[in-house]
Amino acid sequence: MTKSVSNGKYAIVGAGLMGRLLAVALAKRGARVELFEKGGPDAANAAARIAAAMLAPLAESAITEDNVVRMGVHSLPRWKQLIDELAKPVYFQQDGTLILWHRQDASDAERFSSHLERNCDRNRTLSNPLHLDSQSLAEIEPGVSERFTQGLYLPNEGQLDNRQLLEALLVELTLMKVPCHWNQSTDPEQLRNITNGFDWVIDCRGLGAKDSWNQLDNSSKDLRGVRGEVIRLHAPEVKLRRPTRLIHPRYPIYIAPKEDDVYVVGATEIESEDLSPMSVRSAMELLSAVYTVHSGFAEARILEMATQCRPTLKDNLPEISVDQKPHQAKLMMINGLYRHGFMISPAILDCALEILNTGSSPLAIDLDLQVSAATDQELSACA
Repeated sequence: MTKSVSNGKYAIVGAGLMGRLLAVALAKRGARVELFEKGGPDAANAAARIAAAMLAPLAESAITEDNVVRMGVHSLPRWKQLIDELAKPVYFQQDGTLILWHRQDASDAERFSSHLERNCDRNRTLSNPLHLDSQSLAEIEPGVSERFTQGLYLPNEGQLDNRQLLEALLVELTLMKVPCHWNQSTDPEQLRNITNGFDWVIDCRGLGAKDSWNQLDNSSKDLRGVRGEVIRLHAPEVKLRRPTRLIHPRYPIYIAPKEDDVYVVGATEIESEDLSPMSVRSAMELLSAVYTVHSGFAEARILEMATQCRPTLKDNLPEISVDQKPHQAKLMMINGLYRHGFMISPAILDCALEILNTGSSPLAIDLDLQVSAATDQELSACA
């Protein structure tokens, strides 16, 4: 018999995006929660800190699976609700995504547009892209109208400030007096001992859980890191209003404007777990491409060049795994959010809460989120 969330005691290992969201959500529901993190409260080593935090299911539909897109659609309104519940403000914007291309890349843009339109036909929850001519582009994003004469506008998409969110979730944990064990490397299996009194141990360690995932019987669960690189710029002369993506055959960049004239620029995705600093090539390609979007970036100041590896399962899809053993706390492992962590995490959160509360998740079935377990009996109970 599964206890209701409000009556349970939970240990969460890993205080990145997913760990903090779950800790706050469970504490708000009256649960007893303890958070364990090998790093400090600043989330300096979390993949969530090195991200643009764009909430763009239609834009991402060009390169990801339909179930991830549906998770993104579910998550957009949930982000607004989750942020509104926090004591500390978090920058959140839902003014759509702008897609641009240079004249020589028009054929690539046409294929991209056709792909998005087909996806909208298959998924009616997506809003059709709008084709912009020079006049409508100037109205939507005047800052780029001198260099571009056409574009695509994807309505309803959004973004948030990832670092503000991580800080706001930390403030919330403090206000709710959730015990947080910082700078403490913790093995989730050790916390499952019945003497610790936890009903559930939830592993949200991202790449830190690599050994645990790769020991599971199903080889499709192999966890790896995919390197991402971003540059943060201070560019007061630019004034872009919304996340902007540039179609390019070699380096299709994104530019996410944050508050106070800060822009997060990225594109690179490398099959590597290398955490060394950004390469000269990556920096040159990103900065050259961003300058072609707006000349004001020439005088921007480079605030940071950062790299991090995103936790990715073999199929590039997220997964929840549940392990139930006699005389031990139940174990839930959440991983594989890949490059879509901010876009889909509220959907993963809602599915996890359903499992914790009732033992099953109709939402996971509806969204086609993989929920695996140690035995077939447990699997049918969870999903």
